[in-house]
Amino acid sequence: MAKNQKNEVGKKKRKPGSVRNGRAGSKKNEMIQLLKRPDGVTLQELMAATGWQGHSVRGFISAGVNKRMGLRVTSNRREDGQRVYRVTDR
Repeated sequence: MAKNQKNEVGKKKRKPGSVRNGRAGSKKNEMIQLLKRPDGVTLQELMAATGWQGHSVRGFISAGVNKRMGLRVTSNRREDGQRVYRVTDR
């Protein structure tokens, strides 16, 4: 086997856009549940729920939720200036 080839034995490939649920009680699962609320969730609420800093939360939304999980997340600014994130249908 060439040096640059990896052994792919035992790895399952997922279809693009397929959602893999996190473990119950995990931060990933908790964030997904908060994002699925009809009224959405603010950045401050996500930071409080996970203990992460704002840039980490936004990075997870962008890379983890949008790209890896294939969920569409929208963000809107409320009248009080808070940004609200929510998962929407594609």
